Amino acid sequence: MKAAAKRSDFASQNIEVATATVENPLWSRDHAGDRTNVRYTTVQVNVRESAIGTLTAKNLLSQAQVRAADKFRALWETMGGAGAGAIDYSREYVDGGKGPQTITERQLLAGHELARCRELLGLRGFTLIRSVCGEGQSLWDIGSKRRDRDTAADNLRGCLDDLANMWGFKTKR
Repeated sequence: MKAAAKRSDFASQNIEVATATVENPLWSRDHAGDRTNVRYTTVQVNVRESAIGTLTAKNLLSQAQVRAADKFRALWETMGGAGAGAIDYSREYVDGGKGPQTITERQLLAGHELARCRELLGLRGFTLIRSVCGEGQSLWDIGSKRRDRDTAADNLRGCLDDLANMWGFKTKR
């Protein structure tokens, strides 16, 4: 996603709309060249939805870093945000009640991938990535001083580069 330089006049504390050019999810290689089958399309995005959106709108993240952040977010959400919860086997289920939820294979694979991320990034790096990409915290939540936010942004870009390399996304140096 690449945000355009010009932003609309609509802005508030939590919403800032910008035009972004994204790959069309309905694009088909079989119908390339057809005017109704465009490869890229423009969309309106809220750049203040997350710190990743804000940094992307300011052209401070590469495409590989954005893809790494999106993949981490998807893995985090697959795990239910905070990971799988414990099953209460002592609870009695009445007629029509659902039994204990088991962990799906998808959650198990996401958990293993998040463990790989933590092993690669270390505790501090993983905590930063988890806070920003997984939980959606802003850089203002990370630090109240300018130096803390700048340091967090630099560390975030470095961690996203490491994740992009691990997952095979190309990064620009």
